[in-house]
Amino acid sequence: MEAMKRIQYHQYGGPEVMRLEAFEPAPLGAGEVLVRVRAAAVNPMDFGIRAGRMKHVTGRRFPRAMGYDFAGVVEAVGDGVTRLHVGDEVLGGTPIKSAGAFADVVVAQEKGVVNKPENLSFEDAAAVPTVGITALQSLITKGRLQPGESVFVHSCLGGVGRSAVQIALAHQATVAGSCRDNGRSEARDLGVDPVVGFGFDPASLARRFDLVLITAGTLPVKAARTMLKPGGRIVSVLPTPSNLARSVLPGPFHVLIAQPVTEDLEEVARAAGQGSLRLPIARTVPLSQAIPALTELERNGTAKRGKLIITPG
Repeated sequence: MEAMKRIQYHQYGGPEVMRLEAFEPAPLGAGEVLVRVRAAAVNPMDFGIRAGRMKHVTGRRFPRAMGYDFAGVVEAVGDGVTRLHVGDEVLGGTPIKSAGAFADVVVAQEKGVVNKPENLSFEDAAAVPTVGITALQSLITKGRLQPGESVFVHSCLGGVGRSAVQIALAHQATVAGSCRDNGRSEARDLGVDPVVGFGFDPASLARRFDLVLITAGTLPVKAARTMLKPGGRIVSVLPTPSNLARSVLPGPFHVLIAQPVTEDLEEVARAAGQGSLRLPIARTVPLSQAIPALTELERNGTAKRGKLIITPG
């Protein structure tokens, strides 16, 4: 039997610490599933976690695996797993502490895995879990978005931002947003109106929005407050120490740390299957060539917007 491989690292650090190595999947615990990975998607958090920015959560046991978002086929189920079965085509994410999606197989908790819509490719399915669930929980769970309300999405063409635009429109909200100047026509095509550049004057949008969603760290909270209607809410997906401190104070500001809620992931998967949630794919590479692609993405950013997807091989 051919050895299973995955991308892992033996110390926190930059791209140079990544290795493609043989590994033995951990025995399945209660509530866990083993999935044969058909596609995995890269998120910015993959690099930050490998650099050690979450070491208070991820700990100091090595080797540590990389990758969270995946789609594939269930190969085995642990005790107590009833919703998923061997042979099911699924999408999902792993817990932050374990990771391991950039691999031939991955172990995940059943609650973080749902059935993949039949008409959705494995590549498209892998692209949606983290950004989709973050956007949904930011808007609906934390932001309490109601039909007819107005939303401003800062960085509306990033993974979370693009997902939020589509989810908000599907919930009958109106959406404005910001992006780089060269992305304005793409944002308009997505349904964003008005579209402003990152250097916009918040006074020009004063008291316009029920909800301001901050998906990148370039919008000051003071600017977001200027844009709020009375009673409006600000939600940030950036759990920095200063944001967390601000979020416990009385006022409109909240921080969202996404949680693996099965029903939310099912809603995201359903939206992707129906075509109301789509994330562009910039590049697809086999696992054997993924480390150079990951390194290039981390160092240079992506030349065109979209996800880097890793497939078997």
